[in-house]
Amino acid sequence: MTKRKILFSPQEVHQLIEQEAVVVIDVRDTEFFEEEHIPGAVNAPDIFYYLSDTTPEALLALQQKFKALLSEIGVSGSEKVILYEESMDSRYGSSCRGYWLLSYLGHPAAGVLNGGFVAWAAAGLPVAGGRAEVAAAEFNLNPRLTLLATKDEVLQAINDQTTILLDDRDSEEWVGDSSSPYGIDYAPRKGRLPGAKWIEWYEFMDQSTPIPVFKPAQEIRSLCQTQHNLNPDDDIIIYCFKGARASNTYVALKEAGYENVKVYFGSWNEWSRDAALPIDAEKYAG
Repeated sequence: MTKRKILFSPQEVHQLIEQEAVVVIDVRDTEFFEEEHIPGAVNAPDIFYYLSDTTPEALLALQQKFKALLSEIGVSGSEKVILYEESMDSRYGSSCRGYWLLSYLGHPAAGVLNGGFVAWAAAGLPVAGGRAEVAAAEFNLNPRLTLLATKDEVLQAINDQTTILLDDRDSEEWVGDSSSPYGIDYAPRKGRLPGAKWIEWYEFMDQSTPIPVFKPAQEIRSLCQTQHNLNPDDDIIIYCFKGARASNTYVALKEAGYENVKVYFGSWNEWSRDAALPIDAEKYAG
């Protein structure tokens, strides 16, 4: 199977723009977009902010919400789409959340600007300001249900232990000191999924360079296999708080050749609010 290209350099994105072969989506807040953005980009901050449970009703609402949004900003599904955020380590993987969302909704050719807007600007490429003119389209919704894990599937994974649950939240959430990145007590319970493994999402970023980007595929694979016993043929469900960091890790694992990977999009935001669902609430000591 040929691996689909996900990560694009600033120069590759610039070339796509010059060829008029791409829709570029900026997922930052509108105030930052209007200050400066990649010329021709459209703004869609809801890609980062939208929260969803994984009940059938919630997922239908999610699909209809983003069908409308993508249509409004000119995405039909027939074009290449590149998403970007400010920097790969500063917004909890919001561009990757967009990549995963488009893939889940059925878009066949989405990608991520590796390094984000910071990398684009550092490359000396042009920027624009103000609002963007957008030509609407009709997005072809065709959900790829195998990319998403529901809370029922996660519960089954806890019970049968044939699927690896991978927690990639920040350390204070994993150890049980905080319930979310939005505040210590934003969610009603602290802890982790029973039996989950943990790799903090920052570990997939190369922090040795001035502008963080994803580590090379072989380094990601080595990190997963040698330090965490995660192998490319494992069945893996990734979770975080609302699917952004999980999507960032999804991109990293896909780059490293891991095929059987799902994102639990409801993540801790959904799981922690249902008192009937099991958690490991003990403070983690190591």
